[in-house]
Amino acid sequence: MLPTILSIANQKGGVGKTTTCANLGIGLAQQGERVLLVDCDPQASLTISLGWHQPDALSVTLSTLMGRALMDEPIRAEEAIRHHAEGVDVLPASIELSGMEVSLVNAMSRETVLKQVLEPLKR
Repeated sequence: MLPTILSIANQKGGVGKTTTCANLGIGLAQQGERVLLVDCDPQASLTISLGWHQPDALSVTLSTLMGRALMDEPIRAEEAIRHHAEGVDVLPASIELSGMEVSLVNAMSRETVLKQVLEPLKR
């Protein structure tokens, strides 16, 4: 069975994106679903709210994996995934993601970079 992918997005801040994502993910995990929460925000609000209070100190984050994809290097997304006590897995973000946004401006096939990172995790 193919995984269901949900995206919670809004350009405006303070509308509850992080809270909705964390609570929905944990709720689904409590119902027995496998859940991977992907923090795509350079402020790393989801990462911080789930307990990793210094996301910039993490050795591998979403931006690390996206950088590897841009450089055609092997992507091992599982090395970035953190396991949370509430039963969800988290692919954390860090401030480096803001620099990645700048790098993507001139990248070929930039619209597929995130897909390249996440595709191997669809199991």
